[in-house]
Amino acid sequence: MDTQFESIDVLIIGAGLSGIGGACQLRRKCRDRSFLVLESRAASGGTWDLFRYPGIRSDSDMYTYSYGFKPWRDKSAIADGQKILDYIREAAAENDVERHIRYQHKVVAANWSSSEKRWLVTAERGGSGDGSGESVTISCKFIFNCSGYYDYEQGYIPEFAGIDSFNGQVLHPQHWPENLDYHDKRVVVVGSGATAVTLVPAMSKDTASLVMLQRTPTYIASIPAEDPMAETLGKWLPNSWVFRLIRWKKVLFQIYVYNLSRQKPRQLRRFLLGQVRKALGPDYDVATHFTPDYNPWDQRLCAVPDGDLFAAIRAGDAEVVTDHIDQFNNDGIQLKSGKQLDADIVILATGLNLKFAGGVQYSIDDKKLDITEHFIFRGMMFSDVPNMAFTVGYTNSSWTLKTDLTGNYVCRLLKKMDRGNYSTATPRMNGTIDEVPLLDFEAGYVLRARAQFPKNGNRLPWKNYQNYIRDFVGLRLGRLNDDELEFR
Repeated sequence: MDTQFESIDVLIIGAGLSGIGGACQLRRKCRDRSFLVLESRAASGGTWDLFRYPGIRSDSDMYTYSYGFKPWRDKSAIADGQKILDYIREAAAENDVERHIRYQHKVVAANWSSSEKRWLVTAERGGSGDGSGESVTISCKFIFNCSGYYDYEQGYIPEFAGIDSFNGQVLHPQHWPENLDYHDKRVVVVGSGATAVTLVPAMSKDTASLVMLQRTPTYIASIPAEDPMAETLGKWLPNSWVFRLIRWKKVLFQIYVYNLSRQKPRQLRRFLLGQVRKALGPDYDVATHFTPDYNPWDQRLCAVPDGDLFAAIRAGDAEVVTDHIDQFNNDGIQLKSGKQLDADIVILATGLNLKFAGGVQYSIDDKKLDITEHFIFRGMMFSDVPNMAFTVGYTNSSWTLKTDLTGNYVCRLLKKMDRGNYSTATPRMNGTIDEVPLLDFEAGYVLRARAQFPKNGNRLPWKNYQNYIRDFVGLRLGRLNDDELEFR
């Protein structure tokens, strides 16, 4: 391998929530390791810098969505996007990470050399990942891919008949126009997921009319915008203690609700729908607009702080229409029921596309790697692929709970390699294994992208669990000398 290339110990891909978190853990636990963070965009923050639509906020509570090493001190349990972005950048500043980030560096390929025991990583500096920028090559011992699994370049837009004939404006929230004027305009938000239920209450007071148009309902739970227990405990305990206690309370509650959805789905369904009826009153058609035809957590459950969506509907500022789009026309949307929705602006909150591990083309000794042919090891590495880890969060809990554990495990792994003078750590499968779905989840963005995913096994360490406590024990406290992790 040519020594003219810049050489480092660890290369982190992505400067979003996961990448900054991983870099902070390296700074705290592996201070002697040299590292760089390559970020394709011109700013840190990932999702929280990219998305600019009105009301953008977390749909997970911040006690579990924040980093375990940096307590969330704001009163908001459900925080807006700017607060989350400030928090991420504050963590980077506190841990001296910023100087290690190189912006507008899009990683496009990485080749492992078995003879050199290093990765040769190719990034495009400037440009847009289409070859128009300058090619940069970096040599590293270990890759930590923290780019998540969302496609940052394009959101999901279904094909709608006649959409080009619409005289108004059509947009996707992933690419929100700067200074969009929706005041006193007729707005239709197409969708019923987390983005839609955020947009509707945030915009409804300023529009002439606002309709949330959905094909099928979603389970929506109202949660307190501020945690009352945190406020009480804060009178008696230090902030760090309050954070830990509330964090574990939230973790246990999330696990309880998810397990209830698997074991007693009818009971949870009755509770959730009962809360909606209570919020909207006895005359509202909850059966049509808020009663899904699937069980809770078959798809992601949406959270609204202090019931703001329901308040907008009660006030008459917003309306929910459950129907199918037949076609767009000059004035708006023609529904299959025959109803017409006239609009000036249509917002397609129709979901996201997935791009596993950032779409980087990996290869070993110049032979292209097809990750769909490899099993996941402990939810973060690939079978037979040395010195590489990636982050994927939970689908039934806060993303950061898992990425925190992953970052900690990577640091432990690097320390073990130092102690044993090992150059490689490679997951190797012993015995037989059956394949099960990686994300046992029926959300549209998952179903559309399942062909991109690596394989998931039915036993440890090849099964990716959706359970924080199980992972906490296995990844934070468990041994590293795994029979199926080869050190050389």
